[in-house]
Amino acid sequence: MTRFIVTSNGQFSAPASVCRAALGKTGVKPEADKTEGDGATPLGRYTLRRVLYRPDRGAAPETALPVRPINPDDGWCDDPADPAYNRPVRLPYPASCEEMTRQDGLYDIVVVLSHNDDPPVAGRGSAVFLHCAKPDYPPTRGCLALARTDLVKMLAEARPGDTLEIRL
Repeated sequence: MTRFIVTSNGQFSAPASVCRAALGKTGVKPEADKTEGDGATPLGRYTLRRVLYRPDRGAAPETALPVRPINPDDGWCDDPADPAYNRPVRLPYPASCEEMTRQDGLYDIVVVLSHNDDPPVAGRGSAVFLHCAKPDYPPTRGCLALARTDLVKMLAEARPGDTLEIRL
């Protein structure tokens, strides 16, 4: 089993490489203190669940993880009061949710992490993904982000059961 590591100073380590990562705009915080909309990346160890990608923006990344294309009606619920909180939904959806077909390219490749998903606890944070970074690595809203090329390399190494650890 491979463990990928991200430190609070934005260093991402894979077995075969080290690169830069973007973290939440308010830094990192213990998973137990994570709240919806706080802009923090939660510290902890998370299983790499699956990969989502935009087929209109490129081929599926090569990986042993489960892979699924993102469709135009894919969303992710971020409303703590909704039963589908921190779950994928179909758009249009009556509660607040993220559109997975973002125009800025951040969700061209998305790794779904095991943060707050088994089962989701309302208000403990939703849609904490590993996704593509913007070129200048600005902070995220609580996710982790790598340059697309680094994310593709990491996914080529990833296997089911692998984890991503976010640490100080």
